[in-house]
Amino acid sequence: MKTQLLKKGEVARQWYVADATGQTLGRFAVKVARVLMGKHKPIFTPHVDSGDFVIVVNAEKIKVTGKKMDKKKYMHHTQWPGGYSETALKDLRKTKPGHAVRLAIKRMLPKTRLGSQIYSKLKVYVGSDHPHTAQQPVPLQV
Repeated sequence: MKTQLLKKGEVARQWYVADATGQTLGRFAVKVARVLMGKHKPIFTPHVDSGDFVIVVNAEKIKVTGKKMDKKKYMHHTQWPGGYSETALKDLRKTKPGHAVRLAIKRMLPKTRLGSQIYSKLKVYVGSDHPHTAQQPVPLQV
C-alpha cells in the first residue's frame, strides 16, 4: 500500500476553541501547536498546511510554574546599535496579556513560509468572548 500525501485543496479544516484558564503555558502551547500543524490527524503531511484553526480564549489566565514570572525574559533586538530590549514575563502580562501565549505557540511552529501560514490560523483573545461563533468551533480537549 502506498503512502497517501495530501494536496493543498484536499484539506478539510475544523475550528477549535481552547480555554487557557488554569493551564500551564508550555504544555498548553504544545497541544495547540500540534492541532495548528495538523499532527493530530492521520493524514498529516509535512509539506502541506493540513492543520485546523484554533481560537484561544482567556489567554490572560494562563499560569506558569516556579519563578518563571520573574525570571523568564523575552528578548528583542531592532538590529540597530543599542536596540536590545528585554521584558520579564510579569511586565509582559501587564502590557500585553495574551502575548506570552501567542509567542509560546509561534516558537513551536516551523520557521518557514509554511510556519507563517500555519500561524495565521491561530486566534488569541483576552477574555472569553470571540467573534468566530459563525464558524461553529468545537471545544478542544487540552
